[in-house]
Amino acid sequence: MGRHFEVRAAAMAASAKAKSAVYMRASKEIYAAAKSGIPDPESNLALRSAIEKYRKTCPKDVIERAIEKAKGGDATAYIEGRYEFFGPGNCYIIVDTLTDNVNRALVGVRTAVTKKGGKQGAVSFNFERLAVVVVKGDEALRDSIEEALILGDVDVREVTYEEGYVEIHADPADFEKAKDVLKEMGIDDFETAEITFVPNDYVTLGEEDLQKFHNILEALDEVEDVQNVYHNVENA
Repeated sequence: MGRHFEVRAAAMAASAKAKSAVYMRASKEIYAAAKSGIPDPESNLALRSAIEKYRKTCPKDVIERAIEKAKGGDATAYIEGRYEFFGPGNCYIIVDTLTDNVNRALVGVRTAVTKKGGKQGAVSFNFERLAVVVVKGDEALRDSIEEALILGDVDVREVTYEEGYVEIHADPADFEKAKDVLKEMGIDDFETAEITFVPNDYVTLGEEDLQKFHNILEALDEVEDVQNVYHNVENA
């Protein structure tokens, strides 16, 4: 698939434990989005985006429970955090957290990475924050989408086609506008629709460094406050 699929948050095995972690992250993000405004996706863009992000990986009831929890006046307050690291083979790692205990999140993330060979350091310069939308399609659809986005005054960075998927990169400020243009084209089944970090440059790790890198990802998966992990490892 396209570059975005190569560098998304760490891929997890299809196990009950992995699914539970995904559901927990989805629930927190959707709850926080619902609490940030009116708990209705029709009028809360942040909530709508969070639902779209997880609707293919989470059951409907997980999403609905998170929204109902926000409607019920739950007082839990989640705080966002971001941590940057150099990983094996001089790769770059960004970790986003969403937590009700900042100290716990800091210690958990730092321990997970440094104990597996990583070290803290500024790496965000190598990433660009982008709106990324992926849909199934062919090269002809790619051309049609690019034209429609340009005519729709969307700040498009690139539209690519690879292996049955069309991938759109756009300015984050135009995320909703880009989705609206696609919906006007009759495209509303998004494989991916989120604002994320995309690296400017990639590295390919050797076998030993790649194993160390995977060990870091596995350790981060065990940290309950980790929400997203971004990296620039091409052969992850």
